[in-house]
Amino acid sequence: MDEAADDDYIPLVDPDISAAEVEVLGRVLASGPLGDGRMTEAFENAFAAYVGRAHAVAVSGGTMALLLALKAHGLGPGDEVLCSPFGWHQVQHAVALSGATPVFVDVDYWQHTINPEKAAARITPATRAIVAGNVNGHPAHWDELRALADARGLILIEDSSEAIGSTYKGRMVGTFGDSAVFDFSEPGVLLAGGGGMVVTDDRELAHALRYLRRRETEHRYTVVITRTLPWQAGMSNLNAALGLVQLKRLDDILAKRRRVVAWYDAAMASFEGIKPPYKGPGTEVVNPMVYAVHLGTRFTASGRKAIIEDLETHAVESSDYGQPLYTQQYYQERGHSRADCPVCQKTADRVLALPLHHKVTQDQIAFIVDTLKDATVNTGAGAAIYL
Repeated sequence: MDEAADDDYIPLVDPDISAAEVEVLGRVLASGPLGDGRMTEAFENAFAAYVGRAHAVAVSGGTMALLLALKAHGLGPGDEVLCSPFGWHQVQHAVALSGATPVFVDVDYWQHTINPEKAAARITPATRAIVAGNVNGHPAHWDELRALADARGLILIEDSSEAIGSTYKGRMVGTFGDSAVFDFSEPGVLLAGGGGMVVTDDRELAHALRYLRRRETEHRYTVVITRTLPWQAGMSNLNAALGLVQLKRLDDILAKRRRVVAWYDAAMASFEGIKPPYKGPGTEVVNPMVYAVHLGTRFTASGRKAIIEDLETHAVESSDYGQPLYTQQYYQERGHSRADCPVCQKTADRVLALPLHHKVTQDQIAFIVDTLKDATVNTGAGAAIYL
């Protein structure tokens, strides 16, 4: 692609980085140690206050956040954990990494989050926990999941690696589980160049997470703590500094993204058969990572691939929304199959992620939607697109 074409290219993700992020990185680089935890502690405190939890523990990534949360909750070999097979960041790999057995639960077709009734049907005597995600910013069915976990004596962990700032019945995501995990990598909204966070109101759990995260200097000769092997999964001052500035700018970042979503909604509304983005009962605010559209039932995964390729020829980057875990070889070798989650497979084949970031203009949105319209016609299926 030549230089002129590069200027016209519309990427799926483009980080919202201001002079404030550049300035703080320069200060951290010039101030001495990069891993002494000063910025990390400040980020933890600010993040806990933003979400509304008592404790926040910063780690090296979203998958590690869930892995350490599972370990801190005492989960491991012999335990079954109900979780979703669908998502972008796929932090659910942490269930297998912990030694526990992942039990995949089918999802709602439009909302893409775990179906509570199907979760209840998969509980066995070995089930110890439910990991439920806020997929692409949309809150899960938290009332039903909390009631199910309480009734069956299960730990409830919230995967907010794809969500920040979304709300459900007056509460912010990150406040519904016994613990919750976040991720700060692309295509997320708050970007720290990597890293993750575990939040909880449980003081003892927070202590356990810190001991699992990294062996601090003051821990070296503490017998109780040194009985626990650390994962060396801390967050550097550089990542924490980026995260802290992004958190301070988050309201502005979200406002710009909501404006882009409104442009998409208006452009999509002009086409017959295209519905606005789904918002489930009780959901008040959704802050998506990408603008995800649903292709009609006449489309297959191969049809979506053709559309992605067509958009690429017009300098628009798009993508599917991840490969369901049960289709990946690791899980297939352990007995998982598409038949376990038919609704997930149906929706996974038809979700198409479009660019969503602060640099996308209203004219570009119009171009993307018009190009998408033409691309669907090129596949021979007309404009059978549904959000």
